[in-house]
Amino acid sequence: MNILFIMIPMAIVLVIVAVAFFFWATNNKQFDDLDSPAYRILLDDERDAVMQSAQSDNASSSDDSHTNT
Repeated sequence: MNILFIMIPMAIVLVIVAVAFFFWATNNKQFDDLDSPAYRILLDDERDAVMQSAQSDNASSSDDSHTNT
């Protein structure tokens, strides 16, 4: 029975902390744009392909310069 004197205040503190984090997140606009990240992952493939081709071009040109010496 004495455990209730510890567990009930701990539960109340946990709820207060959770509510405080929720209000902090909403005030800092963490929930404003929920759709863009889902679409952004579809658009990253094109940009990554361009970056990888540019890196491979740079790597092949640097390999060519080492073979000429």
